[in-house]
Amino acid sequence: MAIPKLQVALDHSNTADAINAAVSVGNEVDVVEAGTVLMLEVGSSVVKILSTLFPDKTIVADTKCADAGGTVAKNCKNQGADTMTCICCAEVATMIAAKKEIDHIQVELYGDWTYEQAQSWLDAGIDQVVYHQSRDALLAGVTWGEKDLNKVKKLVEMGFKVSVTGGLTIDTIDLFKGVDVYTFIAGRAITEAENPAQAAHALKQKIVDFWSE
Repeated sequence: MAIPKLQVALDHSNTADAINAAVSVGNEVDVVEAGTVLMLEVGSSVVKILSTLFPDKTIVADTKCADAGGTVAKNCKNQGADTMTCICCAEVATMIAAKKEIDHIQVELYGDWTYEQAQSWLDAGIDQVVYHQSRDALLAGVTWGEKDLNKVKKLVEMGFKVSVTGGLTIDTIDLFKGVDVYTFIAGRAITEAENPAQAAHALKQKIVDFWSE
């Protein structure tokens, strides 16, 4: 079982803060994400900056694309992204169009999706998904639990590379021990820490320790 990657999600409201956060933790993470909030605020130009700063890291454009997949993906690729996200309610045709223009597509799992839908993504050659606890759900008091683990395990069994995100902390990672997680994605747990680099290092070390046992 491979050691999961660590991804930082940059959901700042301006480019300067996002870049400062990225630079402060870039040496500690494997993947750098231009978050949805950030891209809505400043546009895709921030992806170009991140790809220039971190040429050896995977750059994710978290567009949560629902339509015009080919156009959005081509733009993200031109800006230097390796991976783009599509929302799970998007048509498979949208995902396929996006996949033709960029290296990787990740399907963001929100709301009511089904395993039948998931199989249709696999059948289309899309094998990466992001399992969420949404920000709004977390604020409403929802927590990680056995139901989430079961869904993640099922997706892994189906053949997906599953990333997990949503209020992740060092303690939350304990729940996933023994699960073949592809990437752990953390935003505020890293970027809003008193020492972001230290927080990212601690998360990464916890992941390495757990999956090396």
